[in-house]
Amino acid sequence: MALTGLEIFKQLPKTNCKDCGHPTCLAFAMALASGKTSLDKCPHISEEAKETLGAASAPPIALVKVGTGDSVVELGDETELFRHDKRFYHPTAIAVLVEDTENIADRVAEINDLNFDRVGLHYEIDMVALQCVSGNVDTFKAAAEQVAANTNKAMVLICEDVAVMEAAATAVADRKPLLYAATNDNYEAMTALAQKLECPLAVKGNGLDNLAELVDKITKLGYKELVLDSGNRETSQVLADLTQIRRLAVRKRFRTFGYPAMTFTSKDDPHEEVVQASVYVAKYAGLVVVKASKKEEILPLLTWRQNLYTDPQKPIQVEAKAVAIGDVTPDSPVYITTNFSLTYYIVEGEVESSKIPAYIVPVNTDGISVLTAWAAGKLTGEAIAKALEENDMESKVNHKTLVLPGYVAVLSGSTEEATGWKVLVGPREAAGITKFARENFA
Repeated sequence: MALTGLEIFKQLPKTNCKDCGHPTCLAFAMALASGKTSLDKCPHISEEAKETLGAASAPPIALVKVGTGDSVVELGDETELFRHDKRFYHPTAIAVLVEDTENIADRVAEINDLNFDRVGLHYEIDMVALQCVSGNVDTFKAAAEQVAANTNKAMVLICEDVAVMEAAATAVADRKPLLYAATNDNYEAMTALAQKLECPLAVKGNGLDNLAELVDKITKLGYKELVLDSGNRETSQVLADLTQIRRLAVRKRFRTFGYPAMTFTSKDDPHEEVVQASVYVAKYAGLVVVKASKKEEILPLLTWRQNLYTDPQKPIQVEAKAVAIGDVTPDSPVYITTNFSLTYYIVEGEVESSKIPAYIVPVNTDGISVLTAWAAGKLTGEAIAKALEENDMESKVNHKTLVLPGYVAVLSGSTEEATGWKVLVGPREAAGITKFARENFA
């Protein structure tokens, strides 16, 4: 059980020195109990107290790493139930299922190709989940070696037969795959294998009660690099299980469930499967294993994940750098916008549609939209002048005319004064750019 604020306070030096950033030791203790600070913020705490308070200062959900190098996948280390309270940190990992009897090289090549560049962001599949359906030691081992040879992505090895798992896991142990799974029947041997190879271990229960018992047994064996699976596959029950695991870990500090959770999709229709996976991404899977592997199936899932794991307190921004659209010339027009991602890409799309090459200069407004930036004093004549200067626009065009968004026409005078450029007031909505460009620059 987690310690209360008063129990933590008893272990502190009680100097009220404020070195931790809190006004009193009691305030620090309360913040530590609620997971809002860390023990290392107190420079005067004794080693004995550190050991005692270690569990209280640990994150409610442990961080578990699968894979190595640039392809390592981090699961867990979450602190919130709702993203608006703070943020979610580690996006749900998506693994595509491959059976060891398939053409491994072709399937892995297909998975490697599941990457997308969209509105300035890069999406891709995180992991390959290799399932043993052959039941054959050599087949599963050879398949694991092929996966490792054909992709740098992190791996999940799925087999409950410890002997079969051992051969494959040993062959690719340097890749630190997630071993799936320890069950009621094999947990001692599977835990010993995970300990020997220093690989993370998935724990598959038969419902939450059984999962808790199994986790406690495994942690008593001395291993805590765990990922939890309740074992249920029906959507509503999995959602309930994932929610309960997260609530108990975050709100109740129930250490048995203080590990990232995973699950598998069960729908056969790819569209239904993606909807099912989206539910698990929302609440609260750290890893979802899917069968879908076509781009048109995977892109909506990755887009939803990106939206969910974007920091709600930090708008998505593009780099405040001038972008040339089409085959620009010194006569090309110059459009001003902000570096809010949504605003920028809408403008870019409309400028492209006009078929008239142009420069777009996104002003750094900390990622907020045109009207909001103007109201906040971030989109000003001086800010536009700075953007033009930083992007050396005078050397790129032979004119000194810029297009200002119609909604901030009020900035025309101050912009001309600050920049020395002539201002053309553009349309209020980006949808009007094509007509505006053809009337003014064709």
